[in-house]
Formats: sequence, C-alpha cells, structure tokens
Amino acid sequence: MGFGELSIRSYDAEVDRFQVEDLERRCEVGPAQRVFLFTDTLGDPICRIRNSPMYIMLVAVLDNELVGVIQGTIKLVTLHKPPRDLSKVGYVLGLRVAPVHRRRGIGLKLVVKLEEWFDENDVDYAYMATEKDNEASVNLFTKLGYIKFRTPAILVNPVSKRMYHLSSTVEIEKLKEEEAEAVYRRFMPSTELFPQDIDNILRNKLNLGTWVAYPRGESWDYLGSTNGQFPSSWAMLSAWNSGELFKLRLGKAPTSCFMYSKSCILMDKLLPSCFKLPDMPDFFHPFGFFFIYGLHREGPASGKLMRTLCKFLHNLAIRSSKDCKVIVTEVGGGDSVRLHIPHWKLLSFPDDLWCIKALKCEDQPQNINDLSKIPLLGTLFIDPREV
Repeated sequence: MGFGELSIRSYDAEVDRFQVEDLERRCEVGPAQRVFLFTDTLGDPICRIRNSPMYIMLVAVLDNELVGVIQGTIKLVTLHKPPRDLSKVGYVLGLRVAPVHRRRGIGLKLVVKLEEWFDENDVDYAYMATEKDNEASVNLFTKLGYIKFRTPAILVNPVSKRMYHLSSTVEIEKLKEEEAEAVYRRFMPSTELFPQDIDNILRNKLNLGTWVAYPRGESWDYLGSTNGQFPSSWAMLSAWNSGELFKLRLGKAPTSCFMYSKSCILMDKLLPSCFKLPDMPDFFHPFGFFFIYGLHREGPASGKLMRTLCKFLHNLAIRSSKDCKVIVTEVGGGDSVRLHIPHWKLLSFPDDLWCIKALKCEDQPQNINDLSKIPLLGTLFIDPREV
C-alpha cells in the first residue's frame, strides 16, 4: 500500500496537541513481555522536557495525519572523555510511531532530524535510553551509529497505606537549596552526567527537597563549618514530584501482579494486620510518582542511612500526596547503593540500556568506543527533568 510524502516539523501546540495526546494513548511504554504503561500528559505533551535548559519536540505528518513524535533536550554535563570532562549532550526521548505506520522508516527519519537540531546547537554527543529486550529500538539506534554506553537499573517501590518505622538512631534533616547545591558540587561533580545547572533543578517547583541522614548524636552543619567536617557516616538524596507533570496507568501486567493483588485483598479480610502482605496499589487507574535522584553516601553505616531516607520519603508520599503510588529511582547497574534502596523486583526494570553516539567528526569512531569502555565510577546522575 502506497502512502504520501512524510513531513517532519516542530511541534505546534495549537495544531498538534490533541493528535499527540491521542498517539500517546495508543503507544505502550515498557518491556513488551512484562508490563506496559500508558502516559497522561495532562494536556501538555511536552511536559517531560519543558523544565530542561533547551528542548524541542518534532512531529511526523503523513497525509495530514500525525504519525510520529520525538523529543530532545540539550545540557552541559560531566562526561569522562579526555582531554576534558565536560560535554554538551543531547538526550533523545519520547520516540513514538503510530502502530499502523511502524516499520516504514518514520522513526529513523525523526531521529535523524533531531540530530540535525543537535548539530545546529553544537552538541558533542547524543544518547538515548531503552530496554535491552526492545529489539526494534536497539536495532534502529544501532543502525544510526549508537553504541552501548551504560546499563542502569530502574527500581520501583510501591507506596502502601502503612507507614514505615524509622530508626530512632538516625537523624534526618532537610537541606536548604543553597546548601544542597554546595554539597552536590563538592561530592558529585565527577559523577557521570552530572548537570552543570544543578542549581536550576534544586530550585524548580517540582523539586520536593534534599535530605541528609546521619547517626543521632552527631551533627550536620556544612555551610557553617570552617573545617569541612561531616558525620562519621551520612547519606543524601533529592526527590522530584513527577506526578505533577504527567500520570501513568498500567495497561498490562504479569499474572503474578494479579495474583498478588488478590492475595492482599483476601488476607486483608481474614488475617490480623501483623500478618498482612504489603499493599499492592491500584495501578490500573492514573497515578503519580516521586522520583529519587542525586543519591550519595559516605561512611560505613551509609547503607542503612540511605535505606532510612527511602523509607522516610515513602512516609512523606503517604502524608503529602493523594495519587503517588510508587517511588522510582535509577542507578548504575553495578552501583552498590541499589542494595540499600527498597524496591519490588516484580515492578522494577533491571535491564535498562543507554546508548551513545558522537556527533562531531573528531570523536568518531575510536574515541566514542573508548568512552563506552570507561567503567562507571560511583553513582550515575539521572536528571529528573528527563524522566
């Protein structure tokens, strides 16, 4: 069956909004063999990128029908590539093609057009995220010259109705924005993909705050300290209210999810509260979520402190949000911090895949291959503006 000429242009809210929202509803997100999610952008299709320093959405139109979209952002980050550690990177996200128009090269043309925008803005590298088992996506970007870069894990913890017990031996303190920025710039400037505009993230209205945990009896006074001393062990994280931007809804789930949900209901009726299973929230109606980022820890007891911070955030979600059903974070695949983050394997995605491509001739091809072989040192910084 033949079809007309494809055109790709910038997103126009007045013309395209309803068609983009309809396309989002028809496209699944997530590993096809496990679960997939539908997104509700709450009337703002570019909500996921609007808070980034530079952003764009492109749409593909065929015979007056919007058949594909792609989004991109640009920022300056830490990237360990000699002779310098700062690079301007472009992030590729939100690639969607209408199901009936797939395998016609529309996705490829959208990516190529987005890379042209990257080139116009002097971007050094483009990178993207997908799932390891998403063969169509992996094949598309491999064809365009992207190579495997990092394999982070997405950890998901449901927000139950029951508060976690917090240890009485741990002190938790919320940092002021300027103090949080100072700590991040001191301890995380060499972290892979650390954004140079961390101050803008921390001051964004969607940022819930930054907290530190340390042993009770010790003190935290970073800005007031002249000798730079810290507690013997400490942990910190920040949280972002992604649910204010868009909602998620589960479209399909493994049989085990249904079985667990039914078991929870049955045991809730039959057994005392001390024997009940953790609640399985209702994921089949639109829900929001908190995203944890900027995780850092120091000292021998920092693992316990990080777990306590995560539990504290769970309790905060119960108290402050009506529709926050999960707390999500993403960490490097080999990062030991994942051992201290409460999460459900059933809902998490251990096989995320990031691919990267050099856009400047001097970086191709040997340097980009060398970059992909550099081991991940410490924590991977995930920008909450691009979740």
